[in-house]
Amino acid sequence: MSSPPASPPRTPRSASYSQHHPSISSRLRESHAPRASPRNGLPSPSFDGASDSLPPPLNPLNSHQRSNTTESNNENPASNNSPLRPRHWRNYSTHNCSQPEGEPCEHGKWSPKLNPTSPSSASSTLGDTEQSFGGRYERGQSIVGGVSGVLGDAVGDTVFGDGRFYGSNGDAGTKDQKSGWSGSWTRWWGNGGDDKDDIRKPMSTTRWLASTHRVKNKRRMYLVYYFPFLQWVSQYRWSFFKGDLVAALTMASFYIPMSLSYASNLGHIPPINGLYSFVFNPFIYALLGSCPQMVVGPEAAGSLLLGTVVKSSINNGSSGDEDEVMHARIAGVVTGMAGAVIFIAGLTRLGFLDSVLSRPFLRGFISAIGFVILVDQLIPEMGLMRMAHHVGGVSHGSSVDKIVFLVKNVGKAHGLTCAVAFGSFAIIMACREIKRRLQPRIPSVAYIPDRFIVVVLSAVFTWKFSWHRQGLEILGDVKSSTGAPFPFQFPLLPAHMHHVREAMSTSFLIALLGFFESSVAAKSLGGGESKDRDGLQGMSLSANRELVALGVANVVGGCFMALPAFGGYGRSKVNASTGGRTPMSSILLSIVTVICILFLLPYFYYLPKVVLSAMISVVAYSLIEEAPHDILFFLHIHAWPELFLMALIFLSTIFYSLPLGIALGIGLSLLSVIKHATKPRIQILGKVPGTHDQFENAEEHPQRLEFVEGCLIVKMPEPLTFANTGDLKGRLRRLELYGTTTAHPALPRVRKPEHNNNIIFDIHGVTGLDGSGTMVLAEIVDNYISRGARVFFCRCPKEGSKVMRLFEESGIVDRAGGNRHFVRSVDEALRMAEMERLSDFFERNPAEGGA
Repeated sequence: MSSPPASPPRTPRSASYSQHHPSISSRLRESHAPRASPRNGLPSPSFDGASDSLPPPLNPLNSHQRSNTTESNNENPASNNSPLRPRHWRNYSTHNCSQPEGEPCEHGKWSPKLNPTSPSSASSTLGDTEQSFGGRYERGQSIVGGVSGVLGDAVGDTVFGDGRFYGSNGDAGTKDQKSGWSGSWTRWWGNGGDDKDDIRKPMSTTRWLASTHRVKNKRRMYLVYYFPFLQWVSQYRWSFFKGDLVAALTMASFYIPMSLSYASNLGHIPPINGLYSFVFNPFIYALLGSCPQMVVGPEAAGSLLLGTVVKSSINNGSSGDEDEVMHARIAGVVTGMAGAVIFIAGLTRLGFLDSVLSRPFLRGFISAIGFVILVDQLIPEMGLMRMAHHVGGVSHGSSVDKIVFLVKNVGKAHGLTCAVAFGSFAIIMACREIKRRLQPRIPSVAYIPDRFIVVVLSAVFTWKFSWHRQGLEILGDVKSSTGAPFPFQFPLLPAHMHHVREAMSTSFLIALLGFFESSVAAKSLGGGESKDRDGLQGMSLSANRELVALGVANVVGGCFMALPAFGGYGRSKVNASTGGRTPMSSILLSIVTVICILFLLPYFYYLPKVVLSAMISVVAYSLIEEAPHDILFFLHIHAWPELFLMALIFLSTIFYSLPLGIALGIGLSLLSVIKHATKPRIQILGKVPGTHDQFENAEEHPQRLEFVEGCLIVKMPEPLTFANTGDLKGRLRRLELYGTTTAHPALPRVRKPEHNNNIIFDIHGVTGLDGSGTMVLAEIVDNYISRGARVFFCRCPKEGSKVMRLFEESGIVDRAGGNRHFVRSVDEALRMAEMERLSDFFERNPAEGGA
């Protein structure tokens, strides 16, 4: 006579809390009782008795909804006529209450959220912002929900709905006595009343919350959000003007000469086109940007990348070396395309793209750009520019080729040019270091325009001592290539399509790098909300609005053939430290630049070009100086993959070309992101000794945990989508064979097959599920069932959620064994598996049951 195997001894429930701790005690007595479900339409049985009177058993599919008071629905289960109530609840819900019919009661409430089902109190109660709790509008899964998910609630509300509802009588926002809804705050769901002809417009979550909390003038709400100028201009005070003006003048003295350098030395376009970046871009960003203290302008990396496109067009024969008009048009195409890319990214809410590029990629790439700029500027600083043009391939060659050229021709360097260039570089670096050391004690030292002083003195000395007649190259006439002060040329004309094809990849990279730097600057400045009570208030930082603002600014800048312009941390820090508190400093900077273009350009005639090269060399040095810190950090933590990526990008850029370094860096970064996103993170769980309801990852500390005989407990801690379910079957197979996902498939089986008789999936982390993931999961369940294993799901999402709806519609619920196999906790699933094992045993051995 055989006897059933002994079940594990029950231990007292531990007082310690675990993420697997069931929020409501298990009811083993009701585990086999008929369950209320959408399919059987039966009410839950009640258990009466003097000593063990238990409430009706909870529907396992709805365990989270009832056990967690913070996430349960706010409907009253007693009300079957609620317009917000899913229609399939009506046939099987029970309401045993002693209150007289028609009187309100608190029976069945599972959360503190207010009950919107009462027609008499809907508009008055939910309209009170002090009593309501907010939340997501659950029924907004219509076309508005789809549009809002991509373009935002503002577009969805404006295009597809105005926030009001229209009944069959055409009235908006009125109360329907038959269906019991209030048009000012809710929407029709299902067949909520007797009137079958109600036609009401869909509503987004934002519009519903605004109506619920009685927000007035909803269209202005969106207008102020997307045009921050309307918000900060109403708060502007004259006390801000002095600081904004001083900051604008300080930045103009620093960065107007820099913009000339970027255009002529890096972008290979007329110098005045660099000034256009400070005319249009800061002004437009001040109107649309969400970070008040950030200043938009040209950067070294973007200017250098634009210069590579200009050089490429020269090499291809599309333009000549001296064709400044064509070079300016190419700059407009690149800038306009970069602006269009980033603008479309903002409209489609791709603000998360600043997280795609890893820190090692950015550090390696930025350091490589700094090194390339330093080497490039050494040629004009040593007076070897004309010689480099006559030596084939040097001007457009790699950094290594230029270093070899410099070493061979160092004896032919021009003495006066070297003295002015390296003297200017030394003075600027010395002033930079002095400022860094004195600024903590003397903050006003930041106001000293050292670079502007160097520019003025060098121009005066060149004019006074006629250095330009001794071989020192000067800037000369600074004017537009077309003669007009602000020439307009739309960049995306059909005649420019061949430039568009050449510049597509570079424009995309300029947009990505520019947005990343702008994002870093905005976050470092603390976003749009001022910490000072006297500053601007209510301006929240938004990555998507930043994309739109930067995109519009660069599209407009491209129409005037300007350099690409984005937010820079150093420039914005200068603005904040010199008194700039509002976007008015950017507007004033634009005005100062316009004045400079109209009236002050003749005074730049005697400015030596090598002084501009020296200023760019200082910027290049600042790009490189942070690399040693990052390298030492990665060495300290033994982050060899990160160091390899940095070295690969740096060396490929130095020895070959900038485009190759870009391609390798972006490709490896995207591969890393894809690998991380597609790798399933399932875990095998083990029981904590001395407990029966606490389970932890068995792969981390297998020696500290107990394995439950005959059960494979798998935790799925993430949403299941097409990306991460491709290898889910293989990972599960490794858990079955080896008990870990890290073992090599060549290893023979080490885990006995009988340990996989019961498969328990903890799906608490499965907050999302798509069609591909559902199909793979259904195939996995079918495979286990065909092998005779039992499948259980625990800690499921609440009933009515998208995940559970897909489980039901795909047949996973029925294939796994019905609702009884969807339980609250791992502990309850283990007890259910033990009971079914015993039931199967006694069915096969009826004599044992009689004994």
